[in-house]
Formats: sequence, C-alpha cells, structure tokens
Amino acid sequence: MGTTNPFKSQPLFFTKKLITWALYALLPLTLLHFYFYPLPLKQSLTDQIPENKPIIVSSQVEQQVFYEAPCDYNDGKWVRDESGPLYNGTSCTTIKEGQNCISHGRPDIDYLYWRWEPKQCGLPRFDPTAFLRLLKNKHLAFIGDSMARNQLESLLCLLSTVSTPDLVYRNGDDNKFRRWYIPSHNTNVSIYWSPFLVKGIEKSNTGVNYNRLYLDSVDDRWASDMGQMDIIVFSIGHWFLHPAVYFENDSVLGCHYCPELNHTEIGFYDVFRKAFNTTLETVISSRRGTNSNAIDVIVTTFSPSHFEGEWDKAGACPKKEPFMEGEKELQPMDAEMRKIEIEVVEAAMKKGNQFPGLRFEALDVTILSWMRPDAHPGPYMHPFPFANGIPERVQNDCVHWCLPGPTDIWNAILLEVMKRWEVQSWKQG
Repeated sequence: MGTTNPFKSQPLFFTKKLITWALYALLPLTLLHFYFYPLPLKQSLTDQIPENKPIIVSSQVEQQVFYEAPCDYNDGKWVRDESGPLYNGTSCTTIKEGQNCISHGRPDIDYLYWRWEPKQCGLPRFDPTAFLRLLKNKHLAFIGDSMARNQLESLLCLLSTVSTPDLVYRNGDDNKFRRWYIPSHNTNVSIYWSPFLVKGIEKSNTGVNYNRLYLDSVDDRWASDMGQMDIIVFSIGHWFLHPAVYFENDSVLGCHYCPELNHTEIGFYDVFRKAFNTTLETVISSRRGTNSNAIDVIVTTFSPSHFEGEWDKAGACPKKEPFMEGEKELQPMDAEMRKIEIEVVEAAMKKGNQFPGLRFEALDVTILSWMRPDAHPGPYMHPFPFANGIPERVQNDCVHWCLPGPTDIWNAILLEVMKRWEVQSWKQG
C-alpha cells in the first residue's frame, strides 16, 4: 500500500479557511454600509404614521410634535392640571377689564387648574415659541364679535410670556380695531370688529332697537385688508340672536323677533348660514384669477353661554367645576349653530381645494367650551361686586370667558392646526 501524502489536502483546507476569514471580514463591512446608506423605503415616514401617532421633529432650537391627521378635539374631558396657566391677570396687560376675573376679586381659583384631554390625540401645553416661529413674517387677523376679541386677548397673553406685543394701531369705540406688532418675529396680530361678517348696521340705544344685516355682501372694514392677511380667524354667533331685519338683493328677506314690524319672522339659523356662506365665498372669489398671497382661514365654532335663572342675580352662572363627560347635553341652539359652521367650512374646503395656497379649517371648540360653566366672569365682570354686601341686582357675564381660561385651550388647538398644516406643506414641497 502507498502512503497518503499529508500535503495533498492542504490546498482544500486553506481554501475553506480563506472563505471563512473573508465572510468574517465582509459582515462588519456590510453592516457599516447599510448603516450609512440604508435602503430607500417605498413610502416616506410621514406616509406611514397612523392618524393618532405624533411626528417628532427636533432642531437646535426646539422640539416640535406634529399630528398629521386632524383630531376630533371635542371628544375628550377636562382633567385637573396643577401646573396652572402660563400667565395671570397681573403679568398680562392686554386682558379686557371685564374678563380679568382674579383682579376683580373672584375668590375661587380652582377654575384655573384644568386642561382639556382629547381621546384621539395628545394636546400639548401651548408653546409660545413654536407659535411665533409659525407666525414669522405673517399677519394673523381675528375677525368677528367679542368672542373673537376674547380669543385674541388670550393669544396675546400667551405670546407675551416670551415676546411682548407692541400696540401699533387702534381705532373705533372700545378699541374695536387694533393691531399689535411683535418685532422679534416681524409678526402682526390684529382684531377687526365685525359681529356679522357681512355688512350690517348695529342697533343703538338712541335709534332703532334691531340690527340690519345685508346678507349678500361682506363687511368692507375687514375685506378691504384681506390682501394683507396670511391667517384669518373668524368667530361670530351671539349677535345673530338679537332682533334684526335681513336684506338680500336690496329687498327685505325677513326678520328675527320684530313684532312691531310688518316683516316675516324667519329666525336666525338660515341667516347665520347665509352670512357665513357669503363670507367664505368672498374669500374664495378673491383668489380667482390672481397671484394673491396664500391665506389660511379658521372658523372658531360657536361658544355656548351658561346663564342659569335671571341674568341680574348673583348666581347666574354659579358652577365651580367643569361638567363631567356626559353630565349635561349640549343645548339644541348651540348644537345647531356649531353644525351650520361645520357644514359651511366643509363646503368651502371642497371649493378651496382648486386654489393653491387656500386652506379652511373649523376650530371646533363648542363642546369642550360647553363643559366649562365655571369659567365665566359672572358678577366679576365688574371689580369687587360684593364689597358692600350682595346687591338686589348685579349684572353677570356668562358668555365671555375669564382670562386665563378655556380660550387658552382654543389657542392650543389653533397651534396644533398650524403645526399640521406645516407638515402638509413639507410633504407637498
């Protein structure tokens, strides 16, 4: 027998070893490659995020949380928040006297320590730095009645915690037309008094005791400045409950609560819808055939009142805590006013889609506001109303909101809408 040559199998042995060493060497190189050059995904990150999941964007300045899909902010509850508001009646100087409840002697302060908790998404605490970043080089205009002013003054207080707004323009009785400038961000914030949005003549104490509304044309006092506006917040409603005569095409259409006049009683729901339709159609028409600036339009939905019993008694809105979920149903009138606004905005959204740079949104705050009967000024619309005992008659405000108060939540939701729009702009860009 011949002997086996031990060196005859060595080439195969070394080949196997070489392959093994090569694999060990290639594995870390492959991992490094995919670390620095990941495979492209079929969809972007934002396309894959479920409706209720946040997008977190960080920068050297701030971290932002965005919700790409709309959230039903009305579906939620008020929960205790011991952190309290960002400002108070002393630190903010733009609060209207009638809403500065603590400074007017309101003894209970529990109403300050609640926050709204939606079921479908998070609602972060208002971030004034983020709001100002989104408003940089822009003009935000609040247009409407005293509820628009209530929301505006809340926003000014919130923003003043990081940058003081300078009042640069005022006009009209009770400062109904004002503009503030924020130099740090080249931002303008305005208020336009227009309680019907359409043309109207308000009732007076010395003249006729009813309003006159012209439903087929908008109020020029704000419409003439629309080309200078980047974001509009419309907020109206309560003035439509007052006696009024309505005109359309230069003819009397009817009236609301006018027994002394020979006009047909038609209520105010259809008129409210017509006024909003005229308003939003005017905004859309202003975009046709022009290279106009982009404009975002927000409609803050109807804000309920909470009168109990007679308005001139001490306990007209006496509640000291929010309603719990399901405790009390929204009143039919409040629900109908909200429904009209939602429907008109949805119709405007469909029409506005054909115009780049035009967006509509309903800031739906009716139900969450209805659940705050404790947060109105009540008798503290006047300073220290019970300093000399309880008078037989005392005027109450159960319509507007104390500041700080629920309108701060409205503006927190407004900020979330603006964040979502920014995400949409990124995707479209």
